[in-house]
Amino acid sequence: MKNRKLRMGMVGGGQGAFIGAVHRIAARMDGLIELVCGAFSSDPAKSKATGESLFLPPDRVYGNFEEMINREAQLPAGERMDFVSIVTPNHMHFAPAKAALEKGFHVVLDKPMTFNLQEAQELEKIVRQTGLLLCLTHTYTGYPMVKEARQIVASGRLGNIRKVYVEYPQGWLSEPLEGTDNKQANWRTDPSKSGIAGCMGDIGTHAFNLAEYVTGLQVTRLCAQINTVVPGRRLDDDGAVLLEFNNGATGVLMASQIAAGEENCLKIRVYGEKGGLEWKQDEANSLWLKWLHEPAQLLRTGGPGLSALAQHNTRVPAGHPEGYLEAFANLYRNFALTLQAHLNGEKPREEWLDFPGVEEGVRGMQFIERVIASGKSTEKWIEF
Repeated sequence: MKNRKLRMGMVGGGQGAFIGAVHRIAARMDGLIELVCGAFSSDPAKSKATGESLFLPPDRVYGNFEEMINREAQLPAGERMDFVSIVTPNHMHFAPAKAALEKGFHVVLDKPMTFNLQEAQELEKIVRQTGLLLCLTHTYTGYPMVKEARQIVASGRLGNIRKVYVEYPQGWLSEPLEGTDNKQANWRTDPSKSGIAGCMGDIGTHAFNLAEYVTGLQVTRLCAQINTVVPGRRLDDDGAVLLEFNNGATGVLMASQIAAGEENCLKIRVYGEKGGLEWKQDEANSLWLKWLHEPAQLLRTGGPGLSALAQHNTRVPAGHPEGYLEAFANLYRNFALTLQAHLNGEKPREEWLDFPGVEEGVRGMQFIERVIASGKSTEKWIEF
């Protein structure tokens, strides 16, 4: 299959959806992937209209995901999609992912991985059994300086990690937008579509994943306070979690969607015996290193002396801002390079393998279930 683009199908992401367009931009940024088919909506007419707007052949635009996966599997190997990108609300993640894997298609899946932990564990079994690839789009791990932070921690330069603070405040749900024409607010606050968690499932999982990715540690226990602040809302919109990690470090995770005036102010601080680091998304090209007995250092995307992992995921010369779309595209590129190697019977390079997968998906669903259980419990501390 050398010297051709990977063929992508898409489930969800129809007109009016937010994240579908982001996935399509990210997928085509490096010229490694082309969109060849889709089932873009549960409404066949909307799916058809979306396909027309994307200039797809009418016979490759399907009315539902079952039709798409079955029909694509019947096409010759040189025509059918190589993988499917699933960009639906949470309750529609598992079924198309399971169907695609069982038909031999690789999967890119929006987070959280599934509607509940049982689905996540079943999907993990299918991935292991089939040997196929699954990429989970925890976008923020795609930033070059987040990858540099991970390498610095892994190198031991900070010493043994002692403390982790990670926060993700948003303000967009400070008012009761559900019940209006805001599609995103409607499904994200609906337990039948989002699952048992609102804010903690939507952005708390990003903060949790970022903490484990940067530190290389795993949470072993947690204690949560979960709040529903806006009257009448059916799911949490705010919360804080105390964390314990497998090396004895402790941490604090905060996620809120009622922090009025905030946009997407994701931030992580990690402290070891010798120093600490700090990264925040609204200044994504910068990584601060803070030392116990030396002046603080500012590292910049594209600057000298960065790790091979950060350099591989850097796209433009120093001083040119790299943001959310580029970070998203880094996940797709690494997945695509790994998949190309897989299809060619070659061994992928280590930096290509650096994208979230099914293990992160299962841990994310464990986080959601443990956080909500702790929030409702009088015992509070929950084993992970």
